[in-house]
Amino acid sequence: MRKENRTYYFSVEGETEKWYLDWLQNTINADPDATYTVKLDSKIQKDPLARAKRMTVIGKTEITHIFDYESEELVHVQQFRTAMDRMKEAQNSGKNIKYQLGYSNFTFELWIILHKDDCNGHLTHRSQYLTPLNRAYEEHFESLDQYKHEDNFKRILRQLTLNHVRAAIQRSKAIMQRNQADGCVLQQYKGYKYYKENPSLSLWESIETILADCYPM
Repeated sequence: MRKENRTYYFSVEGETEKWYLDWLQNTINADPDATYTVKLDSKIQKDPLARAKRMTVIGKTEITHIFDYESEELVHVQQFRTAMDRMKEAQNSGKNIKYQLGYSNFTFELWIILHKDDCNGHLTHRSQYLTPLNRAYEEHFESLDQYKHEDNFKRILRQLTLNHVRAAIQRSKAIMQRNQADGCVLQQYKGYKYYKENPSLSLWESIETILADCYPM
């Protein structure tokens, strides 16, 4: 019996995010236990409004913007807020679009590490993800640029299963609960909520929704 297909929309900042979503789509679709097949429709587009303008929307449509809170430096804080400004503009464009916040603080590498290992320590620079990445995946990358090379990144993805994705969701939840318990202030901007503190992330929420749809309890 042919399964119903469900489509989920994303805008992403770079190639690794897109490769990850392609991998997740293919992994779910190869699983006979999944209730649905999925299309994770992702476009590399740093401007959420530009992504929304190019879409033909029929009915209410949710899009997740996957991007980084790269540091507390003013230029990075402004980039982060500009992305949320554009997300809000997309919602108000008359296209019946709702934009979800899929941030990682500092970077998407945090989410990748969490598939295999905890990553709870506070870092001071995004380059410091290299050590926990190498440890989690038993690699010896000399730089994050080397890790992001297509062959290397896709080799990492081949180590993963949907159970690793579920583990990453649980580790992400634990990080956010710890931030709340530690008294970190949940920032609010244009209707979106995030922590300035590293580590923190909301990307897991959209991934959890996909898995909950495909694997209902």
